[in-house]
Formats: sequence, structure tokens, C-alpha cells
Amino acid sequence: MSSLLQQTVSTDRENAQEKISYPSMTPEMKLVQEALFRHVGKPIPRKEDGRLITGKGRFSDDFSLPGQTYAAMVRSPYPHARILGIDKSEALESPGVLAVLTGEDILDDGIAPLPHSPVPSTKFDMKLTAPDGGKPFIGPHYLLPNDKARHVGEAVAMVIAETAAQAIDAAEKVAVDYEELPHVTGTAAAAEPGAPAVWDEVPDNVFIETKFGDWEATDAAFAKADHIIRADFHIDRVTAVTIEPRSSLGHFDAETSRYTLYAGSGGAVRQKGELSKVLGIEPKNLRVLSFDVGGNFGARNRAYVEFGLVLWGSRKVGRPVKFTATRSEAFLTDYQGRDLVTKVELALNKDGKFLAMRADNLSNVGMRCVSLSPLSKGSGLITGSYDIPHAALRARAVFTNTMCTQAYRSSGRPEVTYAIERLVEIAARELGFDPLELRRKNLIQPSAMPYTNAVGSIYDSGEYEKNMDRALEISDWNGFEARRVEAKRRGKLLGRGFANYVESSIGSPKERAEIEIKDDGTVEVVIGTQPSGQGHETSFAQVVADMIQVPVEKVWIVLGDTDIVSVGGGSHSGRSMRHAGTVMAIASADLLAEGRRRAAELFETTVESIEFEGGYFKVSGTNEAIDIFALARQTRATAGPLRVGRDNEMHTPVFPNGAAVCEVEVDPETGHVQITAYSTIDDVGRCINPLIVHGQTHGGIAQGVGQAMWELCAIDPTTGQPLAGSLMDYGMPRFDNLPSFNCEIAEVISPTNPLGIKAGGEGGTTPALVTVTNAVIDALKDYGVTQVPMPLTPFTVWTAIQQAGSPDHATIAAE
Repeated sequence: MSSLLQQTVSTDRENAQEKISYPSMTPEMKLVQEALFRHVGKPIPRKEDGRLITGKGRFSDDFSLPGQTYAAMVRSPYPHARILGIDKSEALESPGVLAVLTGEDILDDGIAPLPHSPVPSTKFDMKLTAPDGGKPFIGPHYLLPNDKARHVGEAVAMVIAETAAQAIDAAEKVAVDYEELPHVTGTAAAAEPGAPAVWDEVPDNVFIETKFGDWEATDAAFAKADHIIRADFHIDRVTAVTIEPRSSLGHFDAETSRYTLYAGSGGAVRQKGELSKVLGIEPKNLRVLSFDVGGNFGARNRAYVEFGLVLWGSRKVGRPVKFTATRSEAFLTDYQGRDLVTKVELALNKDGKFLAMRADNLSNVGMRCVSLSPLSKGSGLITGSYDIPHAALRARAVFTNTMCTQAYRSSGRPEVTYAIERLVEIAARELGFDPLELRRKNLIQPSAMPYTNAVGSIYDSGEYEKNMDRALEISDWNGFEARRVEAKRRGKLLGRGFANYVESSIGSPKERAEIEIKDDGTVEVVIGTQPSGQGHETSFAQVVADMIQVPVEKVWIVLGDTDIVSVGGGSHSGRSMRHAGTVMAIASADLLAEGRRRAAELFETTVESIEFEGGYFKVSGTNEAIDIFALARQTRATAGPLRVGRDNEMHTPVFPNGAAVCEVEVDPETGHVQITAYSTIDDVGRCINPLIVHGQTHGGIAQGVGQAMWELCAIDPTTGQPLAGSLMDYGMPRFDNLPSFNCEIAEVISPTNPLGIKAGGEGGTTPALVTVTNAVIDALKDYGVTQVPMPLTPFTVWTAIQQAGSPDHATIAAE
């Protein structure tokens, strides 16, 4: 039976035409699309929460093995320094120390670099290349460097000891002879002529440079424009601050020559593949266990050096080795997010119609390139929700002496959404247009779907203006003036911000599901897309329960053990439900087809005469029937377990979208900003579980608001030292500084997959940075403030007020 998603998708990017066709449905596939949806769409409480809130979770640091030892890292105090030598002698003489391992030992043992493969691989990702058009140099990521330390906190040696305290004490005794070198940490500074080179192989630090769009047509549109609006923005870097600091436990079994790793991640199957290459072993000789994960947001989607180090270290000392990062180590060495410098221009005619856009995006990947997802995904969405006929984009990436950046919730999309939505606000203000009407005039219409934007991304479906109208309605936009007057009586400045957004969901294209009807009356589903708090054990069960028409409580999801899970793309790019739901639906159809065959044999009739309804296989026109569990038990002896496995590969992206409104009160005396209201409408396609999607939206908003208001991985450019090393230095969203969110879900079904799913995990974050910023700037408009950099701390806002001068008292009096 052909794959449900065996689509023919052809795209002529030059003339912006596209064709998407689907095969005819088999009876089983039709059953999937006509499912009863008794569970799908219902706010079923998460079945995993009971375990997680009663201390029964299985997080990485919860695991221990007999005879385990402990690792501590020796980390560089310099942002850039040549390693001239490492003296282990004093550390080796310390109590309990079993080994001190360095980059020289890495090379001697033939340990390979982490194979990050940072260039996105699906058919529809924006393809990034080196400046010469070839494959980019990404900087080999050895578990321990032998030549240089390239950022503050980089591990240059590992100490293994009997206890964690002994390992930490001995690490302080490892003497590293450094030759300090010139460094560069700033994104724009790294691309300037004469900047210190992070890698000799890339003297100017720019290792990616690719152009997208029709440059000639864009230039022509700008030449005839009545208005041109320009702006420069820096969306700075943040970090995930997962509730569970990263931890790993490695064990090498000398008798079997097999490794086992316990480590929370966004995809155990991927980690297995990558780490087996690092160790130079067959994948079958490595087992990765990743069960409950206390936060990810992209930060755990790529392997960390410590994951490989504890495995290698275990082989060296002959015992299990465990490493758990401190919170300060996490701030220094967790993969970080964002850090994009963008220069944008918008061409308009006299009526406010958008004619063309130019963008120059410069991404800071840190000391090595772990992922180009942020630059690639952002590149495809520079025009946002708007019908802009022509666009030209220059996309570049630079190395700096900082921690590596990586995909971080809504990878790349909040950055470009910030740019286009701020640009629209500036255009409206400078040219005298109403900001909402300027947006409305230029929104992509539903009749244009599927819509190919000016850089080639194909938006599958959406009702953007309807979302905009609904967001304004639920936020009580028309009641704002009364609230503003009331705030003014209390000495506060009320401001409101609005933003449309569109984001993309692609992700690793391959996924596999295995479904078995068990003798105990349950359904076991093995899937490689594992959660880090998203509620997969519930929502995935809802899909399978509806497809095979059994109670949802009978469906159990198995994940996180690579001895059981053989294929899986992991959780990233909002792919989880779309990819897992699709392959589970296809596998369910296969299961029902096999059930029909068995039932026909059992009842001595034809497959065509077997119907399936309410969990029962029935002979049409008779009262002969058997439920799916009894069928599995009765036919096990002759036909084996009622079990199917199905692989699926899906490249076609989807484009979740929506709108957000934020209201803030600003205290002009102190610069303090209080978010008083936040409303969103998010088109997620078919919503499997609204309770879970709302939770995802709330969390996503908090992350976006966190970056807008408080979060910043600040680095001193002179010394290269990170200034945020603990929660004392890094501001975070909390329950007491956020309002209750007013969120609604829109369901415009996507034509790209059988369940019509888009994605629901990242929409909350995508518009939040700019929505909050627009609100604060609106509150300060009478002071003449036109731009305030994030994070919008009291000092930043107060400074903007002081630099702008007194408010326009005539305007205030007129109100």
C-alpha cells in the first residue's frame, strides 16, 4: 500500500507556481480521514502528569549504576587561547582520582568530532552555502580540543574520580598553560574587516553567505517606490534555562563491548547515530536511554561533548561515569539561541501597498557551527504574513568566541517576525498610516493559498485577516482608550502592541511507528518522537485510540530506548504531532487491514465483507463479530502478534500562523513595565488536544516575553566574559510578572497531511518579542521614543525616556 503522504510536490520558484497532488485513498486510508474523533480534539488531561508531579519521573540525573564514578570538567577562563600544555600530575595524585583526560588523549584514541550536520536536509529548507557556493567549513567539534579554547567555559580536560566532590577538587588542580589570543564576541564585529579569526580556515569569520529572491526585480521595485523605510535590529542571544540541568551517565561493558548512555535529549535515535560515529563503533553497540526530559526548547536536540566523554571515560576507567552540570555550567555551555543582526528595507507605494523588501541577515553561530536552522528557517519567512511581490535576502553566518547557538523555540522565526512587524510599525508611524489598516491592506488572502512568497516558501493554508480580527476582538482593542485614561490617572502610561505572524514546521523528514495489540487488552505504540514536556503520551494515544476505535486509556506510548525505538526524528521544529500523528495514522490503517484479513479467515469469509466499527470486526449483514483484542489473542498462535510497523518520510512544510495583542503599563518615573493583558489566536491546523495546545501556547508566550523583557546572555566585549552565570544575573518570566493569557485556537486544516495538522508548540513564542516591544514603544510614543532594544528592563526603558526628553504635553492635554 502506498504511503498516504506519497505526494507529488513540484515547485517552480522562478514563476511562483506550485502543484500539490495526493494519491487516491485505500479503504483503510479513507477510514483514517473519516475517523470518529471521539478523542481527537478533546481536552483530555495528560496521563503522564501523575508520574511527573509525584517524583516518579525518570530524569537523567535520577539514574545511577553500581560502581559509578563522577566526572568534572576543566573549563577555559579565556574566550580565545592556545593550549600550550596541560599538567595533570597534581590532580592525578589527589584522593579518589582515577583519570585526567585531555584533547591529546582524544586524538590518541581516535575519537572523532561530533557530526553535527548543521545544514537543514529536507527538500524545502532554504539551502545555505559557503561564500564560494560550496559546502561550508563548520569547525570540528572534538569532545576536548587539542589546539585552542574558543570560548569561556569550553571543556579542555575531564577529571574522573570516585566522588563528585573529589572530581571537582581535582579539576581545580589541573594546570593548563594558555597563550591568550585576540577574541571577538559581537555578531556584527566578527564580520568586520580585521576582526580576530576564530578559525584559521575562515580568516574573515563569515563561513555562510547565500542570496535568495529576485534581486533584479526587487531593485526595480525599490526604484519606483514612493516610500522606502529602513531599520536595523539585533535580536540578542538567550539560553533555554531548562528546569533539569543536563546530565549524562555512560557505561562501557567490557564483556559485550557495548556502550549505554543515559541522557535526556530531543531525540535518542539521533544521539545514538551521532555518538556511535564519535566513538567509531557500530550503532548496534550503543544503547541510548532518554526518558523524561526536564525542558528542551531546542537546546537538547544536538549532542553535547559530555555525552561522548562519559562513554569514552567509562571505557578508559572500566566503570560507569556520571556528569551533571551545575546551573552556572549550564549558563556557560548549554547551546544558546537567537543572536541575529538584521538590516531590513521596505518599499511602498503612496497608498501603502508593499512593493518589495530587502534584508541582510547575519547569524552568530558561536565558536562552532552546530545548527544553521535559525538562519535557514528565518530566511524563508522574511516577508511574514504579507503579500510582498519581490524580496532579496543576503543570509550570512559568522563564527565568534562564544558558546554555540542552536535551534531555540521557533528557531529563526521570532527574529524575522520582529523585523517585519517592527518595520510595518515604523512605516505606519513615519508615513501617517493606521498600523492595523496598513497590515490589513497587505495581508495574504485565503484565496491565494497555497501561496509562494518572494523567497520561495509555500504557505499551505491560513486565514490571516480573520485571525487578526479575532485577536483584536478578544483583546477588547476598542476599549483601550478608556483603559489608557484610567492608567494615566494613576500616573502610568498604557501601551498596546499588535503583531501578525507566520511560522514554519518542517523538521527531520523520517519517522516510524510500531503498533501492537497486547494480550492484556492494551495497545502498545513505539514511536521515535519523544517528548520533553509536550504531553506526547496523551496526545499520541488520542490519535491511535481514534484510528482503531478503542478507549484512550488502553493506548500506551513507548519511547526513549534505542533498543526498542529504531527510527525517530525527535522533537524539533514543531514536527512532533504532525510527523508522529501521520505515521501512527498510517500504521493504524495497516493494523486494521491486517485485522480484516485475520477476521475474514476466522469467519471464513472475504476481506471485503468485513466491516470495522466501534473496535469490532463484523461480518456484513450478520451478527458475527469479534473485538480487536480478542482477535489478537485468538490468532496469535497461528498468525503471530497483531502488530505492524510503518516508516514514513514527509518533506512538505506547514505554516502555523496567528496574531497577538499585548498591553503594558509603564511607570515613567522608574521605567518599570508591567504586562497587563496578553491575547493570542493561533492556527494550529487540526488540534489534537486543546488542553495541551493551550499549555504549549502559554509556555511559548512566556519564553517570548522572557526574551523581550528580561532574558539576555550578556557578554563583556572587552574581556569576552559572560556576565550571566546564574539566576541572580539572568532575568526570567515568573507567575507573578505575567498576566493570565487570553488564548484561542483556530483550526484551518492543512492539506499536507491526513490529519490536517500544522503545529502548536511554537506559535506562542513567534510574535511575542515584537508584540511586547510594540506595546512598550506605543506607551512611550508621546516622548518621541521610536525604538527600545530588548530586553525591556526598567533601566533600558528609563534611559529611553530620559534620552527622548519630555512628553508632548499638548497631546496629553488634548486627550
